[in-house]
Amino acid sequence: MTLLTRAEEISPNPQSAEVGGLHRTINWKGAFWIASGVPALVMISIGGMGATAGKLAFLVWTVSVLMGLCQAYSYAEIAGLFANKSGGAAVYGAAAWLRYSKIIAPLSVWANWYAWTPVLSLGCTIAAGYILNAIAPLPVFTPESPEVLAWLHSAANAAAIDGKTTAEAAKIAIAALTEAGTPMLRSFTLANFSFFGLVNIEIGSTFFIGAALMLMAFAIQHRGVLGTARVQMWIGLMVIVPMLIVGIVPFFNGSVHSENYFPLMPPVGEWSNAGWTQLFGALFIAGWSTYAFETAVCYTREFKNPAVDTKKSIVSAGLLCVVLYSLVAATFQGYLGLDGMTSPGIVDGTGVAAAMGRMVGSGSTFVTHLLEMMMVMALILAIMMAMAGSSRTLYQGGLDGWLPKYLSHTNEHGAPTKAMWTDLVFNLGLLSFASSDTNAYYFILSISNVGYMIFIFLNLQSVWIHRIDSPDIPRPYRTPNWLVAVNVGLGFFNLLLMGAGAKVWGNPNALWYGIGFGLLILPVFFYRHYVQDKGQFPDHMLMDLGLKSQDLGARRAGMLPYLALAVGAGVVLFGHYYFQLPPA
Repeated sequence: MTLLTRAEEISPNPQSAEVGGLHRTINWKGAFWIASGVPALVMISIGGMGATAGKLAFLVWTVSVLMGLCQAYSYAEIAGLFANKSGGAAVYGAAAWLRYSKIIAPLSVWANWYAWTPVLSLGCTIAAGYILNAIAPLPVFTPESPEVLAWLHSAANAAAIDGKTTAEAAKIAIAALTEAGTPMLRSFTLANFSFFGLVNIEIGSTFFIGAALMLMAFAIQHRGVLGTARVQMWIGLMVIVPMLIVGIVPFFNGSVHSENYFPLMPPVGEWSNAGWTQLFGALFIAGWSTYAFETAVCYTREFKNPAVDTKKSIVSAGLLCVVLYSLVAATFQGYLGLDGMTSPGIVDGTGVAAAMGRMVGSGSTFVTHLLEMMMVMALILAIMMAMAGSSRTLYQGGLDGWLPKYLSHTNEHGAPTKAMWTDLVFNLGLLSFASSDTNAYYFILSISNVGYMIFIFLNLQSVWIHRIDSPDIPRPYRTPNWLVAVNVGLGFFNLLLMGAGAKVWGNPNALWYGIGFGLLILPVFFYRHYVQDKGQFPDHMLMDLGLKSQDLGARRAGMLPYLALAVGAGVVLFGHYYFQLPPA
């Protein structure tokens, strides 16, 4: 019996009490194109990576994406077990943990969602920056600009530059002229205040442009996954081809310089405790981007033939990411060098397209504008991908009894609209943080990645738990045993990266904030399970494993899952307390 046959037999319509559930309308190519937004995520943190990893940055990206490709094979196996579920590896892995804890299973789903959903707000922040640069550019002055010279010779400004050196006076003049010449659209701010001293909240031009982009992504996805995949394919082609050009051409036009790669040392200049902390912090944040093509298995319930499409979608997306992440990261570093990669425009993402223009077009204004358009398209691609994947995680969580019931609604096109609205509203709040300053941007990124590493650990362990507890369930794809073992080890290594590296980004307590946000699943799950469902799980929740009603099956793995959790917690604590940042 194939997985598709089993899906057709046991799924007359368990998917939703409203409208009709998700529709089987795409094949692996559709999921591939939706996941093609993942390479654009390299632009979100490529600047911060240079500041954290130094000349190791290109190596960090390459190692991280190869780790992600290894992990993908484990996700392909567990996704193949569930022809009737959407929502990705978090949902498929959660089913393994449910026998052992009612809390760990929904934590997997929740952690995956709050890892993925900030892509909307972070991507919109950078895209809004590009749009503002196009329609309301900042004035550019140099010490030799006539405006600067006139300002310096004006008697009205003499007091401001009294006692300053020539260079200092020029900087003061440039700052004053830039502020005076900044278009009102860029400086417009409706509200600006501090949020409990953690981050600054700003509601201004970036916020409103970002919100408009989110609503556009929502409107496209309202038509269902098939319409989304078609739009993503055309946008994807406009993004992937230029990224390949950027990743290849600089190696042939003399733009790449070997001295920008060596020596292979962390920024502190030695392989000390602080140096390893910086490396682990870099690998930690890289995984948020490089592992993300696992979103390709979010659409198992919408595949025409899940037995075939599941593995093809995730492996093809993974190979694309290996090529693009490795090439783009290497050319950026080889061209810009460490100083260029840590410049403000690269760190906040808005200067990436201009750098690309210099790399492949010798600074041509026309080429730069084309690449700026490509960057906006790439970020829209990432935004749509994130909304598609994270909303399906919420949808399946609502369907399986882990998250509030209202999330299980779909419209007539099979789109999980109430989950999409939830994503949208949550990210409007995050957008007000992310658009305020770079520190808030990376603070959000580090907290969300804590959730991502928790999800990855739980799901890489779920492969062997499923094998022990459900050995007779047909597996369209079975990961080689040696690779399962490697991925189990990578699960623990990711926890080490989380413990050691979360403190590197935005806030030294980011680890605890991330874990605290993860614990918010407790009241959410308790409300759904004990108030809405009276302590009972939906009958269809584990039907793919041949289980019904409240029969969760035998705990054949015994104490091993609990032992894995205990060791994992120990690894996190060791990483956090042993590895320390360099002195300020």
